[in-house]
Amino acid sequence: MTLKRDVTRREYALCEAVVRLLTLNDRLNTAGKQLEKEAKGYLDSIRAMTNSQVRIAEVISSLYDDSKSMGGSSNVGNYYLQCVTEFDSETVKQLDGPFRETVLTPITTFTQYFTEIDEAIKKRAHKKVDYEGAKAKVRRLVDKPAKDAAKLPRAEKELQLAKEVFDQLNDQLKEELPQLISLRVPYFDPSFEALVKIQMRFCTEGYTRLAQIQNYLNEGDRDAYSQGLLDDRMSQLLTEMSQLQITSLGTK
Repeated sequence: MTLKRDVTRREYALCEAVVRLLTLNDRLNTAGKQLEKEAKGYLDSIRAMTNSQVRIAEVISSLYDDSKSMGGSSNVGNYYLQCVTEFDSETVKQLDGPFRETVLTPITTFTQYFTEIDEAIKKRAHKKVDYEGAKAKVRRLVDKPAKDAAKLPRAEKELQLAKEVFDQLNDQLKEELPQLISLRVPYFDPSFEALVKIQMRFCTEGYTRLAQIQNYLNEGDRDAYSQGLLDDRMSQLLTEMSQLQITSLGTK
């Protein structure tokens, strides 16, 4: 009886250890899927942002072109359009391939492992049900012996087979899940480094290109901006616009 209790305790401890690993596995699986979703979203957001930037620049360029046709001399809108178009076509599109190769694909590959792991976990759960059922059957036959004396030996043999199958799956998960969990950081390290470098290049080149636009801005506007006076200048222009009679024609 003591031996039986010891065996039961060992089985319970083993199952508890696997349950803890399965909990960690679920958390890692969820995190991997979330990371894959956010990585795709990041790439889509960059595309959407730069596309919107180009469309805004097209409108601004059109405004400056209209101003030039009416006697203005500035073509900063054209330079801005050229700048953001080149940024979109050169920098962003050049980052697409490396981002997929070094960040998105490794993340997707990692999450795909969990499909196979989930199948193994489901199989373990089914075999545990078979094992528990075989144990219950043996207990019933021990507590209430059958008229057929061969039933108990057959049930014990079925129990042994069910135990071996369950133990094999249980031991495999107990051995391999910690390895997978411990490998997650060294696996993601290169992708994390690549992500940082890609983000740095995106931000640096975007800043460098946009900074060049300042060379084409009105010198007075540049000085006003650096001195914090641009808001006052814009307020002055709005006041001048509101004083034009054409702005009040619609109210008469």
